[in-house]
Amino acid sequence: MGFNDMIQFFRQMSGKLGSNIYAGVQGQSNPHHISFIRQLQKEMKEKNYMDSPLKDLEVVVFDLETTGFFPDKGDQIISIGAVKMTGSKIEDEQTFYSLVKSNIPLSKKISSLTKITDEQLSEAPAASEVLIQFFRFINSRILVAHHAKHEKSFMQKLTRDLMRTNFEHRIIDTSFLIRLTNPLIKSLPLEEICLHCGVEVKNRHNALGDAQMTAQIWSYYLKKAQIMGFKNLREVYEHLAILK
Repeated sequence: MGFNDMIQFFRQMSGKLGSNIYAGVQGQSNPHHISFIRQLQKEMKEKNYMDSPLKDLEVVVFDLETTGFFPDKGDQIISIGAVKMTGSKIEDEQTFYSLVKSNIPLSKKISSLTKITDEQLSEAPAASEVLIQFFRFINSRILVAHHAKHEKSFMQKLTRDLMRTNFEHRIIDTSFLIRLTNPLIKSLPLEEICLHCGVEVKNRHNALGDAQMTAQIWSYYLKKAQIMGFKNLREVYEHLAILK
């Protein structure tokens, strides 16, 4: 069995390698980092996101590039990109981007898709360093992502492995607002949503590029929500609950 074949074999195992893949190579958790995360969790519990006016709602729109779809089976985050927003305004100067160190060879498909190389990942910052930098960037803001279930599962895994605590930031999927104007919509690729919103597709499968396109989508539908008369997240949640 070749090295790459062996890696693929381990990735498909339901337990062992995937159970703590980051912690196994990162060493002991930093108590200062853990303390910072827990302070953020406390701040989030004290904030009233639900009743904040949509025009003032502070979010971070983010995207992950990963080696696959299953963090519990060994797939890893290889890059994180994010941009801050206040209401429908994208704060173009407030962005975050980082590769994440990995010594596991990328598949040709992933490398071709993301334009990320094994050499770049071998020289990238450690996952623990990137994670704490990302938390400092987002602080206690709500997160927004396209197909958010994917991002959530990886962030939960990474935070649990490296910080020994739960990932408690609220993540809102773009479909949350899209369904206000099209209740039947389920899950469409980012390119299709961009086309509908008149957003130029560029830097696709780059974490920051995808985050910036997602931010434009969020802005587009947030404006529509306000035109429709919705004032805050609570009103949107209550409306969508009736449609179910």
